[in-house]
Amino acid sequence: MPNRTVFFVSDGTGITAETFGTAILAQFETRFRYVRLPFVDSIDMALRAVNEINHAGLIDGNKPIVFTTLVNAEVLKVITDGCQGLLLDMFGTFIMPLEAELNLKSSHHVGRFSDASKSKEYQARIEAINFSLAHDDGQSHRDLAESDVILVGVSRSGKTPTSLYLAMQYGLKASNYPLIPEDFERRHLPPALLQHQSKLFGLTIQPKRLSEIRNERRPNSKYASLENCLIEVAEAEAMMRRSGIRWLSTTTKSIEEIATIILQEIKPQRLGY
Repeated sequence: MPNRTVFFVSDGTGITAETFGTAILAQFETRFRYVRLPFVDSIDMALRAVNEINHAGLIDGNKPIVFTTLVNAEVLKVITDGCQGLLLDMFGTFIMPLEAELNLKSSHHVGRFSDASKSKEYQARIEAINFSLAHDDGQSHRDLAESDVILVGVSRSGKTPTSLYLAMQYGLKASNYPLIPEDFERRHLPPALLQHQSKLFGLTIQPKRLSEIRNERRPNSKYASLENCLIEVAEAEAMMRRSGIRWLSTTTKSIEEIATIILQEIKPQRLGY
């Protein structure tokens, strides 16, 4: 069991601190217990956070690691003075040098991202998520031309989670379309996709891994059998090669890695490439 607790303390959601902190800690081959403490925006909340952090240190027998993105000086001082752990003040580390370099004072505004729902970028992201959900698994051909990217591949090759990740993280309208046995019999892409060739990107996967994933959903079915998966993957990859579609294998890649490769290849105008 992990015997070192990591806290992410923020006056907002804590997502920034957690994303940065977990990326840093991934460099160390050990396990941690993660605790997010969001909305620490008052002295009282800071005192509660200090008590929880110090208690974890006593239980673990090791100093907690604390990542903070607190911008209120008084709240931060409570954490700094009372915390019996390794404190990593992310805003202090980056904001102060930037203030000096830019010769500008940062806003030090608590809840800097609290008005995100009023921004055009936020609204575009919500619209992209709704679009991606409506165009999941080939549900709709309507407005397909509005897609920034259209993912194709056999069922359970990672199309849906990748589409939603692209929508949530980048505000991209990502559709996805399954390649099915009927497409393989016709030996060409579904007609709805033919006019959107430049937006197509293929996902494939090793048949053995595909069979394992499908068996979790529909055990002992023809759909999940290794023989069927071997045929479907081979046919899908042959179709993508014939159609000149860029593609990659998702077998050993994370959603983040898949999305990054797609962005490098597609270079959507929406992101200013």
